[in-house]
Amino acid sequence: MAPARVPRIVQWLLPGFTWRIPTKERVLYLTFDDGPIPEVTPWVLDELAHAGAKATFFCIGRNGAANPGILARIRAEGHGVGDHTWDHVRGRRTDTSTYLGSVARSSGITSRSLFRPPYGSLTMAQVRALRRSFRIVLWDVLSGDYDPRVDAAECIRRVIDHARPGSIVVFHDSLKAEATLRGALPKVLEHYGRAGYRFEALPFATVG
Repeated sequence: MAPARVPRIVQWLLPGFTWRIPTKERVLYLTFDDGPIPEVTPWVLDELAHAGAKATFFCIGRNGAANPGILARIRAEGHGVGDHTWDHVRGRRTDTSTYLGSVARSSGITSRSLFRPPYGSLTMAQVRALRRSFRIVLWDVLSGDYDPRVDAAECIRRVIDHARPGSIVVFHDSLKAEATLRGALPKVLEHYGRAGYRFEALPFATVG
């Protein structure tokens, strides 16, 4: 099971990535990977709207191409959109040319400036190439909603125990994560709303 929080020493050793947004304000940056899909993403958008929350969606290109109406709704409701490759390819298992081709194919549909690598997996050659065009966004809190060993209660605990002002939190609007996400997301939104937090799209994400 992946740790809920990326150790600060790792963030310090890899300064070229965006791990969190430095702030003392009570604001969290929820992100959703792997959509958009009709089974999950519209429900996520409904929950965010109910809470008055904004988020950033790192979309797989082929999903965006297959569901342009949902992608348009994400933008229309003021959320950020980032690139997550065309086909969720793993960087360290893919040659650089093929990987960059997957990113380029997706970026025409999703985002030409904001990128999150699937699995957080990149080679240094891929990093150097991507940095010429993209801000590479990772995270400091991983909800674990995609992991079958993590139920909704554990997912909630992972977020609440580790998120702090400025945290970038990862959820997934995917079929694999659906059951856990449906149990966890409303509770996370409610908990932090009561604590006086607001939820925003990443400040450098293109919205609308």
